[in-house]
Amino acid sequence: MIPIDGLVRVWAGDMLVAETRGALVTTLPEANGQILIPEVDLRPGTPAGDGKSAYAPGLIALDPTRLRIEVDDRWPGRRDGAGTVNLFPRWGDLADLLLLMDVEPAGPGLYASPLYEDRRRNVVEGSQILGQAIVAASKEVPAQRAVSAHMIFSRPARFDLPLLFRVTVVRRGRSFSTVSVEADQDGKSVASALVLMDAGAPDKIRGQVAMPTVPGPDGSPFHDYGMTGRDVRFVNGDYGRPPDYIGSPEIFGWVRHRDVPPEARLRQALLVQFTGHMTIAAALLPHPGLGESLVHVTLSTGVLAITVALHDDAHLSDWLLYANPAIYAGRGLAQGEGRVFGEDGRLVASYTVQAMVRDFAEPPERIGLDQSRLM
Repeated sequence: MIPIDGLVRVWAGDMLVAETRGALVTTLPEANGQILIPEVDLRPGTPAGDGKSAYAPGLIALDPTRLRIEVDDRWPGRRDGAGTVNLFPRWGDLADLLLLMDVEPAGPGLYASPLYEDRRRNVVEGSQILGQAIVAASKEVPAQRAVSAHMIFSRPARFDLPLLFRVTVVRRGRSFSTVSVEADQDGKSVASALVLMDAGAPDKIRGQVAMPTVPGPDGSPFHDYGMTGRDVRFVNGDYGRPPDYIGSPEIFGWVRHRDVPPEARLRQALLVQFTGHMTIAAALLPHPGLGESLVHVTLSTGVLAITVALHDDAHLSDWLLYANPAIYAGRGLAQGEGRVFGEDGRLVASYTVQAMVRDFAEPPERIGLDQSRLM
């Protein structure tokens, strides 16, 4: 059993039935197991428990499909009260994502990502694979910094199978190096990338586009991505709009992180990992009857390619603004152009995303998608 960091609140409708800092989960990822709370923290006369747990005396097992279970995670050392409130079960914590991003050597020119089986949706995000490829390239050419990368995603990758990154240094130069990264799973290629590495140089010129003027994070609603340690807020709540909402095809997301890894390659990977999240949702906003809530339910969608330019170092524990308009939608595709700004207005990265937005070739239930579970 694994303790849950943070304050757990359990709700039956509008009634608070338990509040505890002693909650545990039976397995990681926690989506695959149960949540247990001390019986003494359950308020008398409330219909919360499923009965005493078989794991230990004094613990009650709860059913998250019948109750609303929140994990309030306040970040230590932050005077501003920063933290997240996520529904249980969560995908995991920022530490879990960092563990996945920090691919480990597995042979000459070969790097591996650990398994992380989330049975709710066993699909690895493309932007995560791109971040992992940047880490692999940076470990292969440690004296240089990744400044741009392009990756094409040829097939979905799964969490429950080994994911290997085969790295080839196409050209190693004093100023720039070109690195090819092939991501393989089960003997098949899932993604292919080229990464440009740079030894760096002082400014000869400096300039950038202006940061857009949008409501700040304090005035933007929190979005629950199921991960503690990363605070995400979308301006006007545009990412989670219902399908009948009609708006402009652009999304602005504020993002900050609890932990800042010391390695520049991991900081880059975390920044890149979020780039694939918004283009599809932005492209759907102008179209009545369509929205992010229908993705993977009645809409077959996926990121096909990402190109990212890494301009400057990002302060991940401060707010970053991802400005992501969808500039085109048609022929079953959507195209996004993104810019990432630091809280101080610096442009730290820019990117483009090409994505697929189509009907399913077969009904979702025929290919194993439980629509009621995903709605």
